[in-house]
Amino acid sequence: MLNPTDIINIVNSGEGFNAEFKVNLPSNLKSITEEVCAFVNASGGVVLIGVDDKNTIKGVTIDNAKRSAIQNSIGEISPPLQCEFYIVEVEGKSIGVIEVPSGQNKPYVLSGAIYVRQGPNSQKLTTVEEMRDFFQQADRIYFDEAPCTEVNPGTDLDTENIAVFRKEAGLSDAISEEQIFQNLRLITKDGYFKNGSVLFFATEPNHFFEKAVIRCVAFDGTDKRYIIDDKVMTGALYQQFLKSMSWLKSKLDIRYDIEGTGSKPRNELWEIPETVFKEAIINALAHRDYYDKGGRITIELFNDRIEISNPGGLVSAISRNDFGKRSLSRNPLIFGLFERMRMVEQIGSGISRMRDLMKENGLTPPEFDIDGMFTITLRRPFDFNKWVNKWVNNLSEKQIIIIKAIHGDNKIKKSVLMQMTNFSATALDNNIEILKNKGLLEREGTKGGVWILHYINPKMGK
Repeated sequence: MLNPTDIINIVNSGEGFNAEFKVNLPSNLKSITEEVCAFVNASGGVVLIGVDDKNTIKGVTIDNAKRSAIQNSIGEISPPLQCEFYIVEVEGKSIGVIEVPSGQNKPYVLSGAIYVRQGPNSQKLTTVEEMRDFFQQADRIYFDEAPCTEVNPGTDLDTENIAVFRKEAGLSDAISEEQIFQNLRLITKDGYFKNGSVLFFATEPNHFFEKAVIRCVAFDGTDKRYIIDDKVMTGALYQQFLKSMSWLKSKLDIRYDIEGTGSKPRNELWEIPETVFKEAIINALAHRDYYDKGGRITIELFNDRIEISNPGGLVSAISRNDFGKRSLSRNPLIFGLFERMRMVEQIGSGISRMRDLMKENGLTPPEFDIDGMFTITLRRPFDFNKWVNKWVNNLSEKQIIIIKAIHGDNKIKKSVLMQMTNFSATALDNNIEILKNKGLLEREGTKGGVWILHYINPKMGK
């Protein structure tokens, strides 16, 4: 049973994956029962009646008749569950408390429907695909909800990671670490830290989950022949995010808003909006399939694009038609923690936000491959003249003419190139061979074929 201090701490933490506030008792009690059903189908939680959505304790009056009606409504959930409902006096005001355990006999159904918790919201499963996915997850247990029996809280958890989470989530310093873990249900009933807790707060989560890292690879060119940088970002999930963003910043073109002068920091203008990368990387960390022991998140940077991939395609409960409109996470605990840090906002809006930002900046829309691996491809703005100027000191003037001509028309005929360069057929072939040997050019097909330019830098030429 929660005491007044527990309730104050939960209120200060705000609504989230494990907490729901109601300022008063609604006339339709089913809305409260739906929240209870969603909690029992997830990792449990608490419904506080008499607290508004601004985290203010208002108090509520619940007489015996209303209390009985609430209990009867909860009793409609099948199979039956033991769920405590009681009143606690907090700061001189009455607060109704419904403590919901994580159910041992999932799924729990209310009026023939399954409700689940997604971040700070409850969601009704309405399609066969959604229900099938829930059964699959319930059968093997959400990865982030499973216990990590190997972790030692005294030595393996990083107090700095906890402090960063506390700051970003806006949690009061008065709330102890133990209370945070309890309020957010980061520990199993047997006292073990959950996998999601370890990924968020351990010093080196990859000691327990080897592939729970982000590999960042930069290539010179548009294919994977020339690796110029290869780093693996380890640490807690938020640290992996920060390291990956820093790595991208060091590789991409960044301009600065000249209006940011004086004491005001200059605005950074990334060649692809920074927020697009934030959305893509957090999406990968929150939704990847951590059960896939052989896969890891990768960020691959090419001269013309960036590809961000994570194990696990689209969750089966989300149809292709719903993609970008709805969200259903494989890892609701991790998603909920990122939500508390304000790293994810409106559920299902991240994809549309990325599309809108790319369009607003005159860039190609993001491309999504949702089968097997989930991959987002972001096309970089390409300045051909800037690139070709890098080759001026490494190629002859006429070889530069050939490159420019092929860039403008990849089906250009040799006869036209001979006219443009005043080369004989033999001289043209010799110069084309030089460009091929440098890794800049290749021919695909013979008659009716095309030229393929590889936009590599001079230092990577053969």
